[in-house]
Amino acid sequence: MIGGLHKAFESRVRLGIMAVLTVNDHVEHGTLRDLLEVTDGNLASHIAALVEVKYVQVRKRFVGKRPNTSYKATAAGTRAFTEHLGAMEELLKRDLRR
Repeated sequence: MIGGLHKAFESRVRLGIMAVLTVNDHVEHGTLRDLLEVTDGNLASHIAALVEVKYVQVRKRFVGKRPNTSYKATAAGTRAFTEHLGAMEELLKRDLRR
């Protein structure tokens, strides 16, 4: 059970990032920052950690003449996050008062 918990999701910010990205496609940096109520630098460092383990993809492009950065959960990231949530659910179901 505890083996299904992924170390990459120990941070509340990373949990929030993955929760948003697994149900949305390409969320813009500012939207994600505001939703999670974190600073640009804080979001960037957590995104970098998730990119390193290949759970998040970064898309940088220009919209008109303005730079635009957005993020998307990878298939591996979605799978790992789903496993993590499943392991949490199993732990929550344990009634040790028997």
